[in-house]
Amino acid sequence: MQPPFQPPRRSTRGLKSVAEAGPVASLAKKARELDELDRKLRQTLPSPLRDQVRFADLRDGRLVFLAPSSAWAARLRMYQAQILSAARAFGAPAGSLAVKVAPLPPEEIIPDRHKALSATAARHLAAAAASLSDPVLKSLFLELASHAEKPGDSET
Repeated sequence: MQPPFQPPRRSTRGLKSVAEAGPVASLAKKARELDELDRKLRQTLPSPLRDQVRFADLRDGRLVFLAPSSAWAARLRMYQAQILSAARAFGAPAGSLAVKVAPLPPEEIIPDRHKALSATAARHLAAAAASLSDPVLKSLFLELASHAEKPGDSET
């Protein structure tokens, strides 16, 4: 009698990073390579243009750039020979250039998480401090109340 089939056991010597997984690792490697090529290619462009366009992909010998408007796309196309020459110098097998008009993603604006303490909240804290017998806690409440928004401090 033969024992039932058991699949080979995997080594479980600890957790692996997601970046070590085959498909994810190759995707991360390609993203790093494209990012590096983007940086190098845009450095060859004049200042206002380099800030407006982004290198998106290299597929089948075609460099693909993104521009926020048709005007920026037209300006980038004027530098096509220079870009292709630079790409070849960097080792990228580029034979043509495509520019797609697509708005660039907006820069992330991090909101100010510190809101001013309102005058009403400060009055409540001062009233709570007056009712406390612990001097340390009382001073902490009064310190917090002192951070209240003063008239004319609000941003408009």
